[in-house]
Amino acid sequence: MSTSTKPFSPAPFKPPFWLINPHLQSILPKFFAPKAPTYRRVVEKDSLDESDIAYDFYDAHPVEASKDGELEQTPLIVLFHGMEGSSDSHYARALAYQMHAQGWHFVVVHFRSCGGIPANGRVFLCGDTAEVHHALQNLRAQYANIYAVGVSLGGNALAKYMGEYEDKVLCKGAVVISAPVDMSSAAITMHSFLSHRIYTPYLLNPIIKKALANDLTQDEINSIKAANRISDFDDIFTAPRHGYRSKNDYYHTASAMPYLRNVTHPLLLISAKDDPFIGFTATPNDVSESVTILDTEHGGTSVIYVIAQTMGSPKANRLSPMIKSRRLQNSILTGYLRRSALILIGLVWLLLAKHLKM
Repeated sequence: MSTSTKPFSPAPFKPPFWLINPHLQSILPKFFAPKAPTYRRVVEKDSLDESDIAYDFYDAHPVEASKDGELEQTPLIVLFHGMEGSSDSHYARALAYQMHAQGWHFVVVHFRSCGGIPANGRVFLCGDTAEVHHALQNLRAQYANIYAVGVSLGGNALAKYMGEYEDKVLCKGAVVISAPVDMSSAAITMHSFLSHRIYTPYLLNPIIKKALANDLTQDEINSIKAANRISDFDDIFTAPRHGYRSKNDYYHTASAMPYLRNVTHPLLLISAKDDPFIGFTATPNDVSESVTILDTEHGGTSVIYVIAQTMGSPKANRLSPMIKSRRLQNSILTGYLRRSALILIGLVWLLLAKHLKM
């Protein structure tokens, strides 16, 4: 079968006039998330054999243990979540239902200290490609067709993995959404007034609490408690605890950007130009021919598609008559649904890219 040459060019996302602000676009979907599905939890050791890691599966159908080398053929979509994310995150819930509706298996691989399981030793690192590879190795023992999705910091780790491991990657393709592939510039964007006031407390307080559960000196405790920016925390705790000279050394080493030229498997990078988190994004000059870049003018960070998924739910039906109006629903469904479908379209794109070459 011949390879398709049709360009990947979905219609642009256009937010309704009352939701043009990227901060609202980033925050509002959290309040319209579907209920979490009933996951099947499997606990494995991390790549260092230190901490327990939770794998939360939403199976398309019962999966039996592989026999005589036979692997499950139904595609498995693996989600690597963002900072302080989990299988309960609103984007994880929505994506789980979308994948299940396609008849595909879905699993959220938690990073260290996430998913309700404390870490013993290292904590979550945004460029930990060894952990990504280890998780995919565990899954590859049972599933033949693995495709990966990474959101935010999990997206950076996945994108870096795709370039660092090149032909040795264990997924057939990946979609990365709202990933800060240049960590230094992303840290600077978090210093802006609104980002610092709106997002920093939400993200920083949980990781400070987790850090304080470690065996620390009193000076370390005092310094961690005094941190009021994520970059401060990384300089005080994350970097020195994991062998980096400073936060700048950590950010430089962890960033996916330098590795994108080495990607050999299909990788789709999705981001919004008004995203308040991600800093510098990749351009065509920064990536290999295996990477497709999809930038939208609007969209905020990662999870806008949840609104479209919940438009028919009782929770959404309690919205004001303005939002329930046919004209505005059309606006949402031609904007949010297209934006929401980017992940799904991207995964279909990866599947077709593989099968059309057969």
